[in-house]
Amino acid sequence: MSDREAMDFDVVIVGAGVAGLAAAIRLKQRANEEGRTISVVVVEKGSEVGAHVLSGAVIDPSGLDALLPDWRADSERPLTTEVTEDRFYLLGPAGSFRLPNLLMPPLMGNHGNFIGSLGNVARYLAAQAEALGVEIYPGFAATEVLFTSDGAVAGIATGDMGIGRDGQPKSDFTAGMELRAGYTIFAEGARGSLTKQLLDRFNLTEGRSVQKFGIGIKELWQVKPEKFRKGLVQHSFGWPLDMQTGGGSFLYHFDDNLVTVGFVLHLDYKNPTLSPFDEFQRFKTHPLIRKTFEDGRRIAYGARALTEGGYQSVPKLAFPGGVLTGCAAGFMNVPRIKGSHNAIHSGIGAADAVFDGLSEGRSNDTLDRYESGWRGSVVGRDLKPVRNVKPLWSRFGTLAGAALGGIDMWLHTLFGASLFGTLRHDKADFESLKPLSGVKPIRYPKPDGVLTFDRPSSVFLSNTNHIEEQPIHLRLADPEIPLKHNLPLYGEPARLYCPAGVYEVVYGDEQAKTDPRFVINAQNCVHCKTCDIKDPSQNITWVPPEGGGGPNYPNM
Repeated sequence: MSDREAMDFDVVIVGAGVAGLAAAIRLKQRANEEGRTISVVVVEKGSEVGAHVLSGAVIDPSGLDALLPDWRADSERPLTTEVTEDRFYLLGPAGSFRLPNLLMPPLMGNHGNFIGSLGNVARYLAAQAEALGVEIYPGFAATEVLFTSDGAVAGIATGDMGIGRDGQPKSDFTAGMELRAGYTIFAEGARGSLTKQLLDRFNLTEGRSVQKFGIGIKELWQVKPEKFRKGLVQHSFGWPLDMQTGGGSFLYHFDDNLVTVGFVLHLDYKNPTLSPFDEFQRFKTHPLIRKTFEDGRRIAYGARALTEGGYQSVPKLAFPGGVLTGCAAGFMNVPRIKGSHNAIHSGIGAADAVFDGLSEGRSNDTLDRYESGWRGSVVGRDLKPVRNVKPLWSRFGTLAGAALGGIDMWLHTLFGASLFGTLRHDKADFESLKPLSGVKPIRYPKPDGVLTFDRPSSVFLSNTNHIEEQPIHLRLADPEIPLKHNLPLYGEPARLYCPAGVYEVVYGDEQAKTDPRFVINAQNCVHCKTCDIKDPSQNITWVPPEGGGGPNYPNM
């Protein structure tokens, strides 16, 4: 649009998560070390830094140590609870079996790690970045990639504000801005809307295995002091999922009587009647789990997709004018359920490549050294030993797959090699659903409002808010597909895989199931991106709503 204002920077960073902020900090550190001036801006679609950041989180501090070596001595440090105890369980419907820690590969251990809020880590990093002179603009969603005349990335444009549901400007309309740069770092997290476009435009996935995803659903509880065990880290797999459906849980005790409980479900599940949200609620009723929350109080809720493809699914990271970093690049370690350390390390690597390019007088070219160097970096060394865990689990189920994955990790630990080489992922997650006729429908109990809850009360705790009159940001390529194809074949799984009650099938006559309508409650969206990933017809595209919309996670 010709009426947009434009600003020029050396570097534009999309996303104020830990990867983007680490890159910003590292760029300023390098500039200070060499006595140079460099302009860096970070745009963040959330209303504030940390508003959209959600993770377990047990945090490997190696990234923070590399970026800010003195962070532990800071009185404002965001992580104070060190892991004191590590437990792993296999759950059955009524009982549990604790796996001996000695059987677990050393890389699965959590001692030396911290429990805390990744959102608070992002807020801490933002303060460090701003102190170095980084400009951070929360509440501004990057909605468009800008290109030079020869097709290189030249920056981004933020979305217009004040657009009505009909797509026309309202009285409070404000045009977006163009932020132009020599290099642009994309740190949008899993399934970023601009990253998705870049993968296609520059063919960045050529020769790579298909990317895989999971959905992580999390609650934060204040528990009774007698139920609290500061520093306890507990992971489990098995019930309530069947042995052919991948996923697991986490339960972490930290700070003052706070317990994070969460559930990760692999999005290659097959049964279209499965609901990740309801599986999580059911998980909390297990005898091993429920006792922690007796007389406790749920204080926050959220959900987010996460990348699970790992080492073999990382796309090409560099393209003309830009790079991918963090979870946008797929750097999560699946068996460890950790990605923040790699996000920070990769942010540092991206910043070094960008700074070197600028120092050499270059811009808008391809930073090949970043792409060629990551597999030999700390990130590559973290992901390579676990690369077969996810594909083995997908192929052989929970028991056999987890056992084979454990053996493979041990072989890497002891001998630096694998019996399996590098396994590829079979197919994309949206291709895995079976038709209703081929599955046994899953029935879920009604929530009790004490330990288990419904979607509306959960979304309320996520502090999600959108301006209702804006265009719907969940776009259907073909509005007829949900009712004409997905409903008869799969029961329209969007109403179940969405953890926020965004999608509904509403009938004119509920008893007779006649006159169905497909309803999108976009104001409920917590920006998890699951619909963009799992829809079996790939008919739904998530795009950023007006800047500042979405969840506002506290301490998540």
